[in-house]
Amino acid sequence: MKDLVQAVYKKYHCKYGYRQIQLFLLQDYGVWVNHKKVLRLMQEMGLRSRIRRKYRYHLASSVGGRVAQNILQRNFKADVPNQKWVTDVTQYRVADTWLYLSAIKDLFNNEIVAYHMDVRNDNQLVLRTFEKAFEKTKDVTGLIVHSDQGFQYTSYAYHDMLPKVGAQISMSRRGNCYDNASMESFFSHLKTEGLYPYDIRSIDEAQRRIEEYIDFYNENRPQRKLKKLTPVEFRRQLVA
Repeated sequence: MKDLVQAVYKKYHCKYGYRQIQLFLLQDYGVWVNHKKVLRLMQEMGLRSRIRRKYRYHLASSVGGRVAQNILQRNFKADVPNQKWVTDVTQYRVADTWLYLSAIKDLFNNEIVAYHMDVRNDNQLVLRTFEKAFEKTKDVTGLIVHSDQGFQYTSYAYHDMLPKVGAQISMSRRGNCYDNASMESFFSHLKTEGLYPYDIRSIDEAQRRIEEYIDFYNENRPQRKLKKLTPVEFRRQLVA
């Protein structure tokens, strides 16, 4: 069993702790091991997560524009795909340049349904993200889209776009990050697992790392909340 634990630990670049290693053992080898045993074996072999926590930057909120009610009310569960989406923008610094990432997550299976990156943090960053999402998902009638009160989400362009496709706009209370905790959680995983462990020297490399991590997160990273399946596996199980 130690050999399997060590193999999984190395396969995923020594980044994960015992709880995620437990899920990878099940996914990759079909072996279910009690998490306490995985912890004990990792301790005996001196294997520890290499993920480093860093300061979380918060983007500025809007001081004008349109504001919507908090329809979601921290109910981060959805019964079917495209019932509830959460969205936000985060940033990552490379030398003197900031890279901005806009992403949308489906609360049914925690899948990242669309994202867009740019060195400019403007309305187009968010609008382009939703254009990509609507290219993949044609019918979003009744969809609830939840965000914070960042300036892109209070813009007239954003408030004109979503009702046209039949979606409802929901917003966090001003300055309350817990109202959008599900999206914040994804960004935390992205940075601590996909960015901070690496010595990233260019914007191109940062973009590549983000793209690779989102593919990994959707396709290969099992989650306990999804019955130990990955987001894509959980969605496919619904239509199987």
